Amino acid sequence: MKWITRKNANVDRIACPWLIRRFVDSDAEFLYVPVEEVLAVAEREGAIPYDVKGVELGHVDGRCSFESIMLKYQLTEPALQRLARIVHGADVSADVDIAPESAGLQAIAQGFALAHGDDDHEKIRLETPMYDALYVWCQQQVKQGR
Repeated sequence: MKWITRKNANVDRIACPWLIRRFVDSDAEFLYVPVEEVLAVAEREGAIPYDVKGVELGHVDGRCSFESIMLKYQLTEPALQRLARIVHGADVSADVDIAPESAGLQAIAQGFALAHGDDDHEKIRLETPMYDALYVWCQQQVKQGR
């Protein structure tokens, strides 16, 4: 399946592909286009839009897109919920204090964005192992009751 969002991705638009590939659609293909083209290209390509204003898998009811995807696909595992909280804080600047790890993730994601500009596929490739590691850490924290 194809998934589409705005180009020049940062926190949520990189975390979402990790989530989608790991838990929703292992063969997902991601398209990054200018914001004004997202909905038209989504319709033409049959792609699912995410992290764009006005779509189901975007910022809705206080959720970030990562959390909206979790809700839609009924992803309720505690470690994944913990990771979603971290991603939310890193993505929604006003909520950066929601989890102590959010500020660090925000800084790292912004560093990748600065280093790799609008090469969104390269950011996915480079940041995927970071999200894998953060997820394993979240699993360990949950296991230890933290």
